[in-house]
Amino acid sequence: MKISAVKSSIVMLPADEPLAGAAENPSGTRPIVTVEVETDDGVAGVGVTYFGGRLTGTLKSAVEELGGIAKGEDPLRVEAVGAKLRAAAGSAGPGGIFHLALSAIDMALWDIRGKASNLPLWKLLGGARERVPTYASGALMRGLSLDRVVKSAATLKEKGWREMKTQLALPGETSPAIEVERMRRVREAIGPDIHLMCDINQRWRPEQAIDIGRRVEDAGVGLFWFEDVTTADDFPGLARVTAALRTPVAGGEYVWGIVPFRHMVEARSVDIVMIDLVRVGGITQWLKVAGMAEAFNLPVVSHLIPEVHVHLIGAVPNGLTVEYMPWLMPLFEEVPLQHNGELAMPTGPGLGLKFNRATIDRYRVS
Repeated sequence: MKISAVKSSIVMLPADEPLAGAAENPSGTRPIVTVEVETDDGVAGVGVTYFGGRLTGTLKSAVEELGGIAKGEDPLRVEAVGAKLRAAAGSAGPGGIFHLALSAIDMALWDIRGKASNLPLWKLLGGARERVPTYASGALMRGLSLDRVVKSAATLKEKGWREMKTQLALPGETSPAIEVERMRRVREAIGPDIHLMCDINQRWRPEQAIDIGRRVEDAGVGLFWFEDVTTADDFPGLARVTAALRTPVAGGEYVWGIVPFRHMVEARSVDIVMIDLVRVGGITQWLKVAGMAEAFNLPVVSHLIPEVHVHLIGAVPNGLTVEYMPWLMPLFEEVPLQHNGELAMPTGPGLGLKFNRATIDRYRVS
């Protein structure tokens, strides 16, 4: 089997929020690059990438250039293909456009491996469990009013979600008291038994994170974790916060490649390692970080792309929960759906995903 072609498209998906109907920017769009790796015996794999912003056209070009370099290679030798692409990129990586492009191709190669073995990816990778917890993400954002967030949180609970995430570091005029009150109201809306996470998106200094984090703890909110509380590569600052709070601290979604994760876990910067599939370099690199975290007795969680991350969290023994951010749902004919706060492992070979051609044709811009 040889790679015969790598094809890509830019799709501008609507920036909606279907979980609770609470989009921050309902008229906005999200630029996504879809990728298909074809082989000479008819087996094809799918992948996606994003974070290109106004450079999404450049990201698409990078996918196609790397795809041309991969043409003729054995798609089952994922490490060999990755090594060839890294060598061809020279000093363009790690990180940035190179890593985003590499991740999509790597994803598609693992899809091909699963299909060639007639196994769903999670079984091919180890099959640690048949169901995994999942949490609703994207419906309780900081740009929404408090009343809207409280209403959406109650809606998520009614729909069977047992875990959900909100945000602090509020825009405009705010204060520690306002931040704490927001968390208290959300907890009041969902009751004591729902796992509630809170994302800061790197917006606090370490001393702010410690101060407000302790106030939230003293208010009895009972968070499952605080996420990205300060600048992602300030590993000593993160470690200060982690040591100071009773609440677990999660981080890692902004980290590129595997080496910074070593620095993160060696510094005991986080209690929970969050791995972003496209920034880390694809499934191959994701699994290496998960193994590294396991060696440090740390759980791992996913960032975005639940359609693929369900396989990865379900495959590894230290997978904790899957972030269910439904950005990409319209791209696929069928996606994993939560039931009683869990996702069942897909049964189809590979990723078990098929692009929805009608969606791609409707929203394709390049």
